[in-house]
Amino acid sequence: MTIFRSLRHYNYRLFFTGQSISLVGTWMQRVAVSWLVYRLTGSAFLLGLITFLSLIPSLVLAPYAGSYVDRHNKFKILIITQIILMLQAGALALMIWFKYYDMFWIAGLSLVQGLVNAFDVTARQSLMVNLVEDKEDLPNAIALNSSVFNAARLVGPALAGVILSTLGEDICFLINFVSFIAVLVCLLMMKLNLQAVQKSTENIWVDLRKGYEYLRSSPDLASMIIMMAASSLLVIPFTTLLPVFAKDIFNGTATTFGWFESAAGFGAFFGAIYMATLKKRNNMQKIIIFSALLLAVSVIALAISPSLILALFCTGLAALGLMAQTSSINTYLQTHADDAMRGRTLSYYIMAYQGVLPIGSLLMGYFAHQFGTQTVVAFEGVAGLLIVVAYIYNEKNRHSVKRNRVHFAN
Repeated sequence: MTIFRSLRHYNYRLFFTGQSISLVGTWMQRVAVSWLVYRLTGSAFLLGLITFLSLIPSLVLAPYAGSYVDRHNKFKILIITQIILMLQAGALALMIWFKYYDMFWIAGLSLVQGLVNAFDVTARQSLMVNLVEDKEDLPNAIALNSSVFNAARLVGPALAGVILSTLGEDICFLINFVSFIAVLVCLLMMKLNLQAVQKSTENIWVDLRKGYEYLRSSPDLASMIIMMAASSLLVIPFTTLLPVFAKDIFNGTATTFGWFESAAGFGAFFGAIYMATLKKRNNMQKIIIFSALLLAVSVIALAISPSLILALFCTGLAALGLMAQTSSINTYLQTHADDAMRGRTLSYYIMAYQGVLPIGSLLMGYFAHQFGTQTVVAFEGVAGLLIVVAYIYNEKNRHSVKRNRVHFAN
């Protein structure tokens, strides 16, 4: 089938299999951590703080990680990061198993996860181009990778909701620990023919500056990264507040929170399937605009939803828009960035997405505590609409300037 065409590549098939198993455990842990923190503290601010700590290293380290990955064997980096993330999940499981509910250590382990992810995500994204021999299949591979991520987001939280209500958070952490075995086995079975990395003799900070200058000279790439950063700061943090919707606004339990996360996974999964059916020639910029609009409108609808069913539906639509937006930006960057600059370009994308998100989560968690969750989420949706308008205006202005330069040159 066309939608699964990238699975004909042996290395990508192994990667896809390992990720399919491990990501279910990852989502179970994410839900368990969020529920544990809110159950123990009842604080939307602390909920945002934990998300902040797990993602803030991407803001600080992503550009450095991009240069580091470009200089070293990305496959070996991925093996090491997966082992460390496995140990982090095991440490969480042991803490909760012995009922050691210490927010300091929970926050510390979340920070460790964020530090490792800064390198793990960059290495994983940069390796993608080496997993498919036919580069025409790269957009499909990226979309399928997103689909398995969001399929896990559908299954993981649903399982977590049941396990949290019956067995406890520690079992979720233990399952995540065990799931990393699948990734490591699949990675070690790969037959990669990576070219020897020619290490730069220049200081790594010089490489960082080159990445920044490359983006300055590529306004189409830069504008997408800026749009991603604005969305991560002002719109996407609505996901951090879903436990508040589940527990306080709709008077639910851990199972209700699992429904919200699964609804988001369901919508994002369909968004990923749609992206996987696209061909390389499709206009990614139009998809970015329409998906960002869908995200913004759905977030506003979530904020004013009078019933749980409608709120779950709006959460699914918002996740569909978010999935299509992030996947289309990722695909555009991977297919338009120069080979020598791909790692650094993707590192800025990761910084804009995962790095700025914790700042947004912290801010929105604080504002939700001050002004109410529904008011803040409605503001996030309105901000999303303004971001789309700004992006469209910038693109039209850029193309107008480009046409004028061509006209004067002739």
